Amino acid sequence: MKTTVVLPTYNEAENLPVAVAGLFKLGIDGLTVLIIDDNSPDGTGSIADKLVAQNSERVSVIHREGKLGLGTAYRLGFQKAIEAGSDIVIQMDVDGSHDPNYLPKMLEALKDSDVVIGSRYTPGGSVDPTWGWRRRVISWGANTYTRIILGLKVRDTTSGYKCFRTEKLRLLPLAELGSQGYVFQIEMAYVCQRAGFRYIEVPIVFAQRRVGKSKLSSGVIFEVFWRVWQIRFK
Repeated sequence: MKTTVVLPTYNEAENLPVAVAGLFKLGIDGLTVLIIDDNSPDGTGSIADKLVAQNSERVSVIHREGKLGLGTAYRLGFQKAIEAGSDIVIQMDVDGSHDPNYLPKMLEALKDSDVVIGSRYTPGGSVDPTWGWRRRVISWGANTYTRIILGLKVRDTTSGYKCFRTEKLRLLPLAELGSQGYVFQIEMAYVCQRAGFRYIEVPIVFAQRRVGKSKLSSGVIFEVFWRVWQIRFK
């Protein structure tokens, strides 16, 4: 069984080698990594090339000309994984906030579902205790807001830690999804629910990023609040 982990990167030069090493330490048969780098000025792309040179059978990279958005990176990665014949596609952050050690449990849960979500807000899940009150309120508020507007049943609507069965992923209109940034996570949750996919939320602790600065900004927050209405009436 072939499993592809899609890792979008932008300025993650220090985090990328640690993330890839952590994935391979799991010993998952057939696991490959697809890195999609948006011309990171910190040299992440060069680091990705070195990882490919060290293990070309299990690591590949796509270099894009500029910062084109998280949503477009995942759509491209999903499509490439489908074309490569992957049975399972995994999406996760490369910054250390998504612990790869949850993957065996998530893949086990995928045997009884179509999508598995690494969830902060299902019973047993949590966020890093160092999170400030502002970030906690923003995250909780975004989840509550999107669940109400879109009628989502999943508890963690903005989770970027997911496993998909490729046979189901190929049924989605990926090319028609319009979200460029982080709202892509919400739009995917919505289309999966509309498609009637079975899902399981596996509790995780969402850790503080290992190195570097968070890419969460006021623009990202604003995008969430207006884009969900576009998704709702699309």
